Amino acid sequence: MEPDGNSSKSEVAFERFPMIRVYKDGRVERFFGTDVVPPSTDTEAGVSSRDVTITVTTTATAATSGPPSHTVSARLFLPKLTEPQKLPLLIYFHGGGFFASSPFAAINHGYLNALVAEAKVVAVSVNYRKAPEHPIPAAYEDSWAAIQWAASHCDGDGPEAWLNDHADFGKVFLAGESSGANIAHNMATAAGNPELGLNIRLLGVALVQPFFWGSKPIGSEDLPPNRKADMDWLWPFVCPSKPDNDEPWINPVADGAPSLAGLGCGRVLVCVAEKDILRDRGWLYYEALGRSGWMGVVEIMETEGEGHGFHLFDRGSEKTKDLIRRLADFFNRDMPPLIS
Repeated sequence: MEPDGNSSKSEVAFERFPMIRVYKDGRVERFFGTDVVPPSTDTEAGVSSRDVTITVTTTATAATSGPPSHTVSARLFLPKLTEPQKLPLLIYFHGGGFFASSPFAAINHGYLNALVAEAKVVAVSVNYRKAPEHPIPAAYEDSWAAIQWAASHCDGDGPEAWLNDHADFGKVFLAGESSGANIAHNMATAAGNPELGLNIRLLGVALVQPFFWGSKPIGSEDLPPNRKADMDWLWPFVCPSKPDNDEPWINPVADGAPSLAGLGCGRVLVCVAEKDILRDRGWLYYEALGRSGWMGVVEIMETEGEGHGFHLFDRGSEKTKDLIRRLADFFNRDMPPLIS
C-alpha cells in the first residue's frame, strides 16, 4: 500500500494545547486570539478607531531576523473630542506570549476602547509579527519601527492626521500587558541608547502583568504544583536563537544584564495580580529598578484575588475599572519638578 503523501501534513512537531500547535510542514494552529473585529466608532465609549500600515525597513529597525522590508499593521484609537486639543500619546503592545493575538482581537480592541475613553489618550496598538513563524527579535524590531513611525509625526507633518492633530509629543507613553509589557520594557531600554537616535522623549512606561522570567524559581513559582515548569517552555519556543531563560530580554535582572539605570523614560508603573504566576517577577523588577540608580520614579499596583489577564476577560468588574483608572492617572501626570 502506498504511503499517504499528505501524512506529514498532519504530523505534529510541537503542541501546547489549548494554545498552539505546530506541524512538521510548518503550518501553525492558534487556539485563541485569531478573531478580528473591524475598526469602528464605539458610541458607548466615545472612541473611534482605524487601521494603518507601517513599512518596516532595515534602516528603521536594524532588523536582522527577516526580509529587508515588510509591513506592520496597527490600530489607532481616538477619544471623542468636543474641541481641538492635544492628548498624551500611548503606544501599546498587546499580550499573547509573543505567538498569538493581535490588536484586532475582540478582547484587545474592547480593552483599548475602555482605556482610551477613560484616559483621554491617542493610542497606537501595534500588530507586531509573531513566533514561531517570526521568532524574537521580530516583535522587538516591529515595535521599534512603530515607535519611530509615531515619532515621525512630532513636527506635525507625518502621514497620519490623528497623530499630527491630536498627539502631544511631550507626553509619550509605552504600555502593554504580559508579553506586550516585556516589549514595552525592552523598547524603553532601547530608547535609553542614544546611538539608536529616537527623536522623542518617553515620559513613562506602564507594565501590566509583565512577562519576565528566569532559570531559577522565585517566590510562589517553587510551590506545588510546579507552576514554573508550565512556563519554562515559552521563551525557548519564541526565541530559539537565545533560548536561555536568563537572556536579558526575558530576565532583565539576570546576572550580566544591562543596568536598569539606563531605562529611557522618566516614570514606570508596574501592575501585578495576586494570583498571577508572573506576580513575583513583577515585584522583583520593581524592586531592582528602584535600587538601580535610575533617575526616575517607579510605582507598583497589585490587584488582590485576580489572575493573569483578568482585565481583558472581565472588563466590567470593579477591579478592572480600578486598574484602568490607575493607568489613566499615570498617563495624565507630568514628571515631578525635581525629575523633569
